[in-house]
Amino acid sequence: MNAPHPSRRALLAAGLTLPWIGTAARAAEWPDRPVRIIVPFAPGGPADGLARMLAEQVLAPKLGQNVIVENRAGAGGVIGTAAAAQANDAHTLLFGSISMTIVPHLQAQPVGYDVLRDFTALAQIASTPFLLVVPARSAIPDVRALVAAAKANKGMSAANSGYGTLSHLTAELFNRQAGIDLLPVVYRGEGVLMPDLLSGSVELGFLTLSSVLPHLRAGTLRALAVAGPTRLPELPEVPTLAEAGYPGVEVDGWQAMFAPRGVPAEAAGRLSGILAAAMADPAIRQRITTFGAVPATRSNADFTAMVPEEFRRWGALIKERNIKTE
Repeated sequence: MNAPHPSRRALLAAGLTLPWIGTAARAAEWPDRPVRIIVPFAPGGPADGLARMLAEQVLAPKLGQNVIVENRAGAGGVIGTAAAAQANDAHTLLFGSISMTIVPHLQAQPVGYDVLRDFTALAQIASTPFLLVVPARSAIPDVRALVAAAKANKGMSAANSGYGTLSHLTAELFNRQAGIDLLPVVYRGEGVLMPDLLSGSVELGFLTLSSVLPHLRAGTLRALAVAGPTRLPELPEVPTLAEAGYPGVEVDGWQAMFAPRGVPAEAAGRLSGILAAAMADPAIRQRITTFGAVPATRSNADFTAMVPEEFRRWGALIKERNIKTE
C-alpha cells in the first residue's frame, strides 16, 4: 500500500520548522571551521607563548578544529585588540591582557574598542608578577628605608619599561600610596634598562619576575617586595608591599582569553568550561610557569567582575597623575 501524501498544511508546518532546526544544528556544530586567536603582541613573547600553548594543547583537541594564533602587534596592544573587537566573528578570540584596561585612558583618540562592551571574558589564564628591586650594591635594606630615602632625596630614580606601561604605573601607584615622588626613567623594554639598573645608574625599578629572577639568583639584584597580593613560590622570603605597610599597591598583570561580541553565548560557555578544566590541570599550570607567569586562580565570575574595576582604577590613577602618551 502506498503511503498517503502529506497534506499542504503538513508541508507548510514542516517548512516553518526547518529554519529553527537548521539554526539549532549550526549552534550544536560550532565551531565548523578553524578558530583564530588574535594576540595583540609580537611573536616570541610570553603572551604569544601562552596563547600558542592553549591553542595546541587545550583548544584544538577539545574543539576538533585547528586553532590558529595570529599576532597583530602595535600601539601597546591596541591594533590587535581593536581587530578582535571589530571582527564580529564567532570563530575569532582574543588573548588579552591588563593593557586593555589601561591604554584607552592614555590616548587622546579613541582606541577602536570598548573593553566593557565589546568583549566577554572566558577565563583568566595567568598573572605576571611585578617586584620592587634595587641593585645588589644598594644600601637600602627594605621598603620602609626606601620610602624614607625617597622623602629625603627628591630625585630618587625609578626605571620603567615604557611610559604608561604597568611597570611605570606601578611606581606611580606606589608614589601615591607612600607619599613620595620617584623620578621615572623611561626605557623601551626591560632588557634595555637592565644594565643601568645593575650598575646603579638608576636606583630601583618595578619589573616582572621573569626579567629579574636570573639577576636575583645571581646576586646582582635584590628584591624588596612583591607588588601583588601574595608572596611568590620562587621567592618565599620576599614580602608583599601590603606586608611592608603599603596595602594599596597590589598589581596583577593578568592575561586572559576573551570572546568578541560575535561569539554566541553557547560557544562562549563551552569555551569557558574548556579553559576552566584546563586551568585545573596540574600539567597545564606547570606549563604556564615556564613563561614566567603565575597560573590564575580566580573563577571566571570573579575575573569578569574584576575587569571593570581595573578599568576604573587605572583610569583614575592616570588622570590623577596626568599621564598621557602622544
